[in-house]
Amino acid sequence: MMDVLTGVVENITFQGQNEYVVFRLKTDKGMVVVTGNTGAPLPGEDVEVSGSWMTHPKYGKQFRGEVMRRIQPATLPAIERFLASGAVKGIGPAMAQRMVARFGLKTLDILEREPRHLLEIEGIGAKKLAMIVESFSAKTELRELMFFLESRGIPGAFARRIHAVYGEGAVQVIEQDPYRLAEEVDGIGFRTADRIALACGVQSADFARIAAGIRYALLGTADAGHTCVPEDVLVQAAAKELACDSYNVAEVLSQLLRQGTLAMEDAWGQTLIYPDHLYHAERKVAERLLFLRDHAKKLREADVTALTAKFEQERRIELAEAQRDAVRAATNHGVLVMTGGPGTGKTTTVQAVLNVLSLQGCKIVLAAPTGRAAKRLSEATGREALTVHRLLEATGSRAGRSMFGRGEENPIDADVVIVDEVSMMDILLMYYLLRAVPNGCRVVLVGDVDQLPAVGPGSVLKDIIRSETTPVVRLTEIFRQAGQSQIVVNAHRINRGQFPDVRSTRDFQLREVADDAAAAELVVRICCDELPREGVDVGRDVQVLSPMHRLACGVENLNKLLQASLNPPSRGKLEAAHAGRIFRVGDKVMQTRNDYDKGVFNGDIGRVADMDDEMVLIRYPEGDVPYDRSELDALAPAYAMSVHKSQGSEYPVVVLTLVSGHYVMLQRNLLYTAITRAKQRVILVGSSAALSTAVANDRTRRRHSLLAERLRREALE
Repeated sequence: MMDVLTGVVENITFQGQNEYVVFRLKTDKGMVVVTGNTGAPLPGEDVEVSGSWMTHPKYGKQFRGEVMRRIQPATLPAIERFLASGAVKGIGPAMAQRMVARFGLKTLDILEREPRHLLEIEGIGAKKLAMIVESFSAKTELRELMFFLESRGIPGAFARRIHAVYGEGAVQVIEQDPYRLAEEVDGIGFRTADRIALACGVQSADFARIAAGIRYALLGTADAGHTCVPEDVLVQAAAKELACDSYNVAEVLSQLLRQGTLAMEDAWGQTLIYPDHLYHAERKVAERLLFLRDHAKKLREADVTALTAKFEQERRIELAEAQRDAVRAATNHGVLVMTGGPGTGKTTTVQAVLNVLSLQGCKIVLAAPTGRAAKRLSEATGREALTVHRLLEATGSRAGRSMFGRGEENPIDADVVIVDEVSMMDILLMYYLLRAVPNGCRVVLVGDVDQLPAVGPGSVLKDIIRSETTPVVRLTEIFRQAGQSQIVVNAHRINRGQFPDVRSTRDFQLREVADDAAAAELVVRICCDELPREGVDVGRDVQVLSPMHRLACGVENLNKLLQASLNPPSRGKLEAAHAGRIFRVGDKVMQTRNDYDKGVFNGDIGRVADMDDEMVLIRYPEGDVPYDRSELDALAPAYAMSVHKSQGSEYPVVVLTLVSGHYVMLQRNLLYTAITRAKQRVILVGSSAALSTAVANDRTRRRHSLLAERLRREALE
């Protein structure tokens, strides 16, 4: 039998993910620390918590809550405590006392129904009244929403997120279509929405439920990099998720297809199902690429060969024949794809293309998918380069979709658009880019097709090349200076399936260890002892990479170990705790999602510059950006990061863990991508066996996409 505690919430001491919370509860018998997955109450609330007592080895006696129920304050002390807690802006302890003394048990009714009477209270004028009314109204709506959810067995913690989107109409939305929550409320996925729906009376075989489950399963394929999925695979995945009969799922899917809310295409002897927005994007990318290929504006008459020779003379270099081919192709075609590995002269070729096209009077813009890649492109060319998002004038997102100021009606002002690191672009970003390229404009797509594909859906660069419908120049010759680097030599060896040369050279090393834990220890020793002794600025010039997030030498644990050594706690050093993470002034951090309001994007790296009780200031290369403490879930430590997150970046020194425990991620393209991030030095920490596995594993999972097939089909029509 569970024990029951009743009291007033004093404060929240920790709030993590999955509704886990630690708070102090003031009861008749004294202060109690309550823990559990009850969701966070509001400070000052009266609550009833059911659970059991436990003894924590470090923190002592605690109450582990299983179920929490909110109690409407009904006594004068309870009303005063609630108002004095700070839950309502503009009301502190003294003001709460005066209000209760004046209105007694009617205080909350006055606040809700006749707030003008608050002007009778000393210290409340029109401006403060407006603040109090607005804050209390929001709190009232929030409390009612919490009661609504909790009365149906749903944690009230979700109320804040739901209320932030729907306001006073939240309950109506939940009652009419609870599955909207999964699409429109950040942090609420299908499974949570489904729990809410079932608790609100939706039947397990309801059409709306199965339809939502199908969409959820379909979007899951997009998260795995696919733009579409075979029909039978989708049906089985949705049936498993919904715990219902596959026949019912197939029937609902047929109806959705007839309604046109999902799209389908027959290929490879099977039916492929698309989310509508990915179907549209894939079709339009194919159409737009071929249109731009064939409708480039004529350039000013010029001898391209002579202009190229002049560029070579001025730079005192000799281009390879493939590089000269790229320059000619950029002037002769509306679309050009240029691909090549490290040391093959992609940057020099881009410079040559820029030079020749500029002399022909072209207005050229440069872009890359990430801020770091754009910065590299700018440094290499001496011209401004923007992220694709900034080039398109990103304005925010709606229902999970990006919104841009540039498009068909307001295209990019350019004669030539050159985009680097195109392997990182998914089908949606390519769609938004091509949509904004004006008719007659040339497009030059540059990237290394052997690197990891984009995190998002599609294999855009690979599919364009595979289609053989667009001019492609492959740079294969390794230039003499680059060929002196073991990083470049080994990158190409790995790409050919050959074991790299790991003899004790300074620029490419394998440090053998016995196990995962030893690998983690060695990484810390390298970063905190060995490299600093050599004069390397670890904070600026070193990036630790790992194939996975979990295990002893995964990203998460490495970040904890490196933070503890490189930026330990000390007297006077400010800290902020959020969702189980500690952020300290001086920490290296990474933005983990696009934030158009702040102007920071997924993968941007900064430093914690300052903080106070409400705000944390992050210093990015482009400037300082303030974060409310509640927004810290958008940040992650960046002493270590995944190989996927490192795409588009370069670092003087890369330290990469390669251990057998990461077997599932030991792939050739991942290894190749990781080591090509390094400019001066690669240190592999792990085992020869793991390295051999990665080199040999070229069986990367093919992504379901029909872009190449569409391009071929469109080209024939």
